[in-house]
Amino acid sequence: MKVHLIKKKTIYEFIKHNSQSRSSFEAWLNILKYAEWNKPSDIVSTFNTADILGNSSQRVVFNIGGNNYRMITKYYFGKKSVHLFIFWIGTHGEYDKICKEGTQYSINKY
Repeated sequence: MKVHLIKKKTIYEFIKHNSQSRSSFEAWLNILKYAEWNKPSDIVSTFNTADILGNSSQRVVFNIGGNNYRMITKYYFGKKSVHLFIFWIGTHGEYDKICKEGTQYSINKY
């Protein structure tokens, strides 16, 4: 199934404040445009550095730009497409902070 990214604008807002991330996120978006997912493991097949979070959270963390950036999303497999909601974007260091706080399962900045 095709992937429907919810709030792509969020990525462009992040890029606006982190201009060095532009090429990395554009490459990620280009791959996503052609992705076909039918089950969560397909996410990791498309992005081999992605990590599916546990606790039945339906969340996946994408490592972007050679692991310089992290993006937390939530996925939902519908009947005709996969919906991918952006919940958080930041640097690797910022991601480490929220992991220490244990909020990677509940954060919803956007």
